[in-house]
Amino acid sequence: MSDPTVESAPSNFIRNIIDADIESAKHQQVVTRFPPEPNGYLHIGHAKSICLNFAIAQDYPDAVCHLRFDDTNPGKEKSEYIEAIKEDVRWLGFDWGDSLHHTSDYFEQLYAYAVQLVKQDQAYVDSLSAEDIRLYRGNLTEPGKDSPYRNRSVEENLELLEKMKTGEFAEGEHLLRAKIDMAAPNINMRDPAIYRIKNMSHPMTGDTWHIYPMYDFAHCVSDAIEGITHSLCTLEFEDHRPLYDWFLEQLQTPARPQQIEFSRLNLDYTIMSKRKLHELVEGGFVDGWSDPRLPTLSGMRRRGYTPAAIRDFCSRIGVTKKDNIIEMSVLENSLREDLNTTSSRALAVLDPIKLIIDNYPDDQEEMLTGVNHPKDPEMGHRDVPFSKVLYIERSDYMADAPKKFFRLSEGREVRLRFAYYVTCTHVVKDEQGEVLEVHCTYDPETRGGKSADGRKIKGTIHWVSAQHAVTAEVRMYDRLFTIPAPASEKERDYKEFINPESIQVLKGCQLEASMAGAEKRAYQFERQGYFCLDSVDSSADALVFNRIVSLRDSWAKKK
Repeated sequence: MSDPTVESAPSNFIRNIIDADIESAKHQQVVTRFPPEPNGYLHIGHAKSICLNFAIAQDYPDAVCHLRFDDTNPGKEKSEYIEAIKEDVRWLGFDWGDSLHHTSDYFEQLYAYAVQLVKQDQAYVDSLSAEDIRLYRGNLTEPGKDSPYRNRSVEENLELLEKMKTGEFAEGEHLLRAKIDMAAPNINMRDPAIYRIKNMSHPMTGDTWHIYPMYDFAHCVSDAIEGITHSLCTLEFEDHRPLYDWFLEQLQTPARPQQIEFSRLNLDYTIMSKRKLHELVEGGFVDGWSDPRLPTLSGMRRRGYTPAAIRDFCSRIGVTKKDNIIEMSVLENSLREDLNTTSSRALAVLDPIKLIIDNYPDDQEEMLTGVNHPKDPEMGHRDVPFSKVLYIERSDYMADAPKKFFRLSEGREVRLRFAYYVTCTHVVKDEQGEVLEVHCTYDPETRGGKSADGRKIKGTIHWVSAQHAVTAEVRMYDRLFTIPAPASEKERDYKEFINPESIQVLKGCQLEASMAGAEKRAYQFERQGYFCLDSVDSSADALVFNRIVSLRDSWAKKK
């Protein structure tokens, strides 16, 4: 089940396979699944899989997409992660309806299948140490060799497996392995592990189990139990497919899911490894899983990314068999296009200095009309208060300005957005020479930023009435790393490339009066970028805004 407002995805090689399967009547109903491991928060890479699997269920008649938690490793799994994953899937615009599953739902069936393999003499209990198992396994150029425990009798293996199940052994003492071929060119086929001992509680099953199935075994068998027709995986699982096929063939499962691999999403200037994301979070390098600099969906949501932008991005990059690295600018362009259409405009001064209009009446105030969106009349207008003392950006004044500087300098005239033409007369400085105030005169005949005599003004600057301004903290976020591929640097720790300017906190920013009632949605601060309220730290008494993205790609200029 999916949100009917979610756009249908374009065709790709996976959809072509599904189309052929339907036309040949191979399947009467298409069943896909999104199978996250609940050992961390989802990131933008998972969004590609979510959009692919759920969009297929949305676009084909009677199709279904299961949300299944592959919860086979209780040492790393938390209920917190399960709930966060559900929230992320819903936020992206999808719903699994009644098709919520956990691999732990099938623990009894999985164990029964493991017993079946032992009885067929296709699995055995190995008692080698972890180090010896690695040594016996061989490598890419040398075959492995059989474990001395490989020829245990079926009866002995069944007895040991039962004792493993009831918690009579310590972790690492025994391991249930498939009996395939220790000389196989594909290392995944060299007697892979099926069950390992873990004497720990499970979030769903409590203390019932002392052994837990390995991912490669549980994954494909769970697909078969659920009747998945098309098991969509990223390319790193291509070498695992022969093993999955072997399990399903030996067990003669009632369903035989077809595994299809596609390229994973790799994004520059970030990392997608869950292990490394854990290191960043647990090491205090970022502010938790929802840090707006992270590629986690919760972090992107907090920063102000929209579901529509992420879905559009996943559609643009497509589904292929070729691994590549997508430039961050592609994601940001999808975001800008969506925000430009949906966000209201506001005036905000992030580095304020005072602008005083000397010939404006001291006690006068007026309401000017601000446009909420320059290209969408339906978004309406807003009242913007105007008075004698304003705030402007410090960078909008320059002494001895060059000819092409079209903002304020002594003797120059500029347009105040929605307001009047003003001409700079002088400035007031402190003892260190820092500008404290910019003084101007205004032309009262230019209300609304239009001149009756038709004179043209090249410069337009934004402003905020000091008397009516709303003070806020603004967090300027940038890319988390300074190089495109921090994880690929083998000689140095990827954390050495964390961008020290990935967050800049600006205090005392001044926003127009309407922002006192800001909602939890995106705004374009004119000339500044797109911003939203921080969902964690902002309050009615202390507004905190996050910059979602700049108006233009500043990194393109740096390149």
